[in-house]
Amino acid sequence: MRFLFARYRHLVRPADRGPLRVMFVITNMPVGGAETLLVNLVRRLDRSRFAPELCCLKHFGPLGEVLAAEVPAFDGLIAHKYDVAVLGRLTRLLSRRAIDAVVTVGTGGDKMFWGRLAARAAGVPVILSALHSTGLPDHVEWPNRLLAPITDGFIGVAAAHGDYLARAEGCPPSKVFVIPNGVDTERFSPCEPDPALRQSLGLLPGQPVAAIVAALRPEKNHELFLRAAARIARQRPEARFLVIGDGPRRGELQRLAAELGLEHSVLFLGTRADVPQILSLASVLVLSSHMEASPVSILEALACAKPVVATRVGSIPESVEHGGCGYLVTPGDEAELAARVDQLLGQPELAGRMGQTGRERVVRHASLERMVEGYQDLIERVYTAKCPESPDESARRTSPSPAKNTPLSPTGKE
Repeated sequence: MRFLFARYRHLVRPADRGPLRVMFVITNMPVGGAETLLVNLVRRLDRSRFAPELCCLKHFGPLGEVLAAEVPAFDGLIAHKYDVAVLGRLTRLLSRRAIDAVVTVGTGGDKMFWGRLAARAAGVPVILSALHSTGLPDHVEWPNRLLAPITDGFIGVAAAHGDYLARAEGCPPSKVFVIPNGVDTERFSPCEPDPALRQSLGLLPGQPVAAIVAALRPEKNHELFLRAAARIARQRPEARFLVIGDGPRRGELQRLAAELGLEHSVLFLGTRADVPQILSLASVLVLSSHMEASPVSILEALACAKPVVATRVGSIPESVEHGGCGYLVTPGDEAELAARVDQLLGQPELAGRMGQTGRERVVRHASLERMVEGYQDLIERVYTAKCPESPDESARRTSPSPAKNTPLSPTGKE
């Protein structure tokens, strides 16, 4: 275990060197919230200060392919779950690329474990873990908890999420940093509905539309969304419900929609690259999750001036002000969810006011620029703290303190 005590190479202060080389380590990059955030982060990093690279331990995936066309990128380092040889491969890669900072992306798993271990073995001075989820199915397993001493920081995405990491996931409180998620408020902004897109989806002008944007995974609880939709459809048969996102549960959710009599009311759209344009057709965004940290889809909808109805879980209350830019409902309560969504579908003026409030809130507190600056400051601060002092700083620190002068009076005279 000598690598746990690896010495860093000679470090040069940021002002006296070129950009810091930052390697983001992730398992792979399907289309999802954390992966989209990573794409935006890498693209927006100040290239005069940082040179980002990407390592996908398994394969790139759709969004990994996007980044691989823009920055140095590597994949295929791990063959299977128990492939311990990944440590040597990843250590050599980090050494060869002279990486200054490793940021593992995702909660627990192989990327968090092997990424930090290899970074330590390669003498990488900055080791950070960005955690994007709260509770099962993702959590920090005990092998990953054992590596807390070699980790410089654990990044939460909201204040409540940071508290959770310290309280429930074994992250030392002194090493937990909160960098709120951010969205591109220029790309995600209010826009006029596209008549051609509306027609392609079979929607009519003025038709009430509710949407959910989430990967088709169990924790997103699409069943709750569909059951609420069935309640609403009984009162508003003209209403339509858009399911944006894909995943292994698509078949069973489509079957449930059919069982609920929603074959013509629910549209499963899969993964889409035109989410802002689709949101322009909706009156409200819905999120029915069992658990969340700080879902990007909520911020995107608010940035597009769409109100949100979401379950009161995780850090969602930090994004959705109840009665201000949307409504929070009890997790699992389909009647309450249906009532709030129906209220906004039936009151377009209220939905418009709430949406505008949400847009202002995101621009002020959750822009992509704020998120990027948070990462830049943290990486640079940790790196600088490990650099040797300059001669001037050393002299100032060791020189005798000047004799204390008599305090000046308000007039400036002794």
